[in-house]
Amino acid sequence: MKKYELIPLPYAMDALEPVVSKETIGFHHGKHLQAYVNNLNAAIEGTAYADMPLEEIVKKSEGGVFNNAGQILNHNLYFTQFRAPKADNQPTGRIAEAINAQFGSFEAFKEEFTKKGATLFGSGWVWLSADAEGKLVITQETNAGNPVQRGLKPLLTFDVWEHAYYLDYQNRRPDHLAALWQIIDWDAVNARW
Repeated sequence: MKKYELIPLPYAMDALEPVVSKETIGFHHGKHLQAYVNNLNAAIEGTAYADMPLEEIVKKSEGGVFNNAGQILNHNLYFTQFRAPKADNQPTGRIAEAINAQFGSFEAFKEEFTKKGATLFGSGWVWLSADAEGKLVITQETNAGNPVQRGLKPLLTFDVWEHAYYLDYQNRRPDHLAALWQIIDWDAVNARW
């Protein structure tokens, strides 16, 4: 029996259109993420990692084990933070209060977060996390990096690997990032905190 399995989507394959197409979800979730799951299961069989929770593997591993574990953790958080598009989608609850207190406004936060995603060189992720004192932190993580490696609690992420957007946006990463705000499920973000 495999230790890790492909996380089920909490919505239909076409639920995020037109922000993210059914085709992109099919490739991104069904092919890329499935490959990371298969690779990690093969890599950890018979090792000390076989009995570790995914976050622990990300914190303690390196090389191929880390790359696959990190990508599974990142994608699990990514795919479970979305819902059907909504114009003028705004954060609510605790996360809204913290964003306003720390960044001055949701618009100022969006601008900084989107800029960090657009300016990350190469492939990776932009994250909103909370530190141990509850302060919000925006980080750029390359490749399979995740804020848990820095002792942070991941709350929200945008995937800036080309496979996340190329079918829908080609090389227009900033357009992709700007559109993602319409599909954030702020209840899911609040629940992570």
